[in-house]
Amino acid sequence: MPRLAHDKLTDLVAGMLSRVGAAPEVARQVAADLVEANLQGHDSHGMQLVPRYVENTEKGLITPNAVAEQVGGAGSLAVWDGHMGYGQWTGRQVTAAGIAVAREHGLACFGLRNTHHLGRIGAYAEMAVAEGMIGLFFVNAVSGAPVVSPFGGADGRMGTNPICIGIPKTPAPIILDFATSAIAVGKVKVAFNAGKPVPAGALVTHEGEPSTDAAVMYGQGPRGALLSFGGHKGYGLALVCEILAGALTGGGTNEPKNPNNRGIVNGMLGFVLDPERLKENPGFGDEVQAICDHVQASAPGRVLLPGDPERRAKAERMAQGIPLDDVTWGDLSACATRLGISESEIRAALV
Repeated sequence: MPRLAHDKLTDLVAGMLSRVGAAPEVARQVAADLVEANLQGHDSHGMQLVPRYVENTEKGLITPNAVAEQVGGAGSLAVWDGHMGYGQWTGRQVTAAGIAVAREHGLACFGLRNTHHLGRIGAYAEMAVAEGMIGLFFVNAVSGAPVVSPFGGADGRMGTNPICIGIPKTPAPIILDFATSAIAVGKVKVAFNAGKPVPAGALVTHEGEPSTDAAVMYGQGPRGALLSFGGHKGYGLALVCEILAGALTGGGTNEPKNPNNRGIVNGMLGFVLDPERLKENPGFGDEVQAICDHVQASAPGRVLLPGDPERRAKAERMAQGIPLDDVTWGDLSACATRLGISESEIRAALV
């Protein structure tokens, strides 16, 4: 399994995206966010997506240099249209705008529709907490046949629909970022590429039978579906994401009349709150630290906070390189070669 240096890998991916029309600053931001996903251990949202991004751009499903446009709302409420730009670009734009509004008004609510894949949603929570803000994000995904079965069902009817919450804390913030499916569909693809099973309780076959075989989703036979996490609870949250991120923003849901052949299309509803505006509660930060200390004292060294696994993964991968399975590295290399990038430039990313 090859390991890659994060900075050289960012250069490689930025070069690939530039060759399909992305401006240098756009290509660099998208590449950096994809590499960051791998650094934090979320390989589902990193390099295995790059060939698909390239393909979607070549097909005209991505407008490489589109920026988000505010199309509705006023004051602390805004609705934005991403015009099918790269989500890592449009998502950061609207989150930055939301942070600025929250700084002025204390609270911002913003919807984003018609944007390509937003990537790792934790990135937007990290933007908020870096400014001392609380961030809350609901996302839906409309791309191809729906992949997540509702509780009690047997076929895909929804997307993996992540929810993310960021809370500022010193020295490290809380970043709770999870798909409402048992696992992200990209993690099934990573397992399929690596020839590994997925955890029990994550998949069903097209006949509704439990399976740990990633080929249920990516093999040659009839496609199965992902399950929601936590049974009816995850299903309920996934449905809420369809409504808030899809219906409320105007971006659409996975119901049949909406087109699902436009690439990886996301909708997002975000909230940013400035806790400093709640002056009647000056002890917020101390209370956050106290409850975190309390829960971790249950088993010192074993109880982690949301965001800790990602920070551990990043420290290890910054030092030792990002591991990629052979299929993902092969797909990435083949795509780069097709775009005219030399073998020496590709291999420069290897540790």
